[in-house]
Amino acid sequence: MSTTRAPRSYRPCVGLALFNRQGRVFVGRRAGFGDAAWQMPQGGIDPGESPLDAAIRELREETGVVTARFLAESPDWLCYDLPNVAHKSAWKGRFLGQAQRWFAFRFEGEDAEINVLAPPGGHKPEFDAWRWEALDRTPALIVDFKRPVYQEVVKLFAGFSNSN
Repeated sequence: MSTTRAPRSYRPCVGLALFNRQGRVFVGRRAGFGDAAWQMPQGGIDPGESPLDAAIRELREETGVVTARFLAESPDWLCYDLPNVAHKSAWKGRFLGQAQRWFAFRFEGEDAEINVLAPPGGHKPEFDAWRWEALDRTPALIVDFKRPVYQEVVKLFAGFSNSN
């Protein structure tokens, strides 16, 4: 389904695949969740904000990265449902899950630019660690309910990776 708006009942969000020069992708470990919670940056789209603008903002807020070049956007919204226990508490039960537009960027800076522990603008850190990873390994790192989205991201952005 190719639409300009996120499907109803899903929170509109963006996801980001940030590739380094070697074709590996950024993954961060969700703060406070331990080794079972690695993911790529993601976040909500603010009212009146385009998905691309949200992606650029989220990239900066979650990683500190500004030296990145846009590569591609997913043609469709990729959706996942929250588990029932999380659905009732997250976003006051307004959404079944999230609908994400995914974006690929090429990181053109140095690793020292990445700062997940003290994001700019006083934002609360989303991650407590990060690393470069092979894109095709990311579905195995993510929580189960997001895995189908990550499998689709691997297909969409494999051409930017070193694992194809």
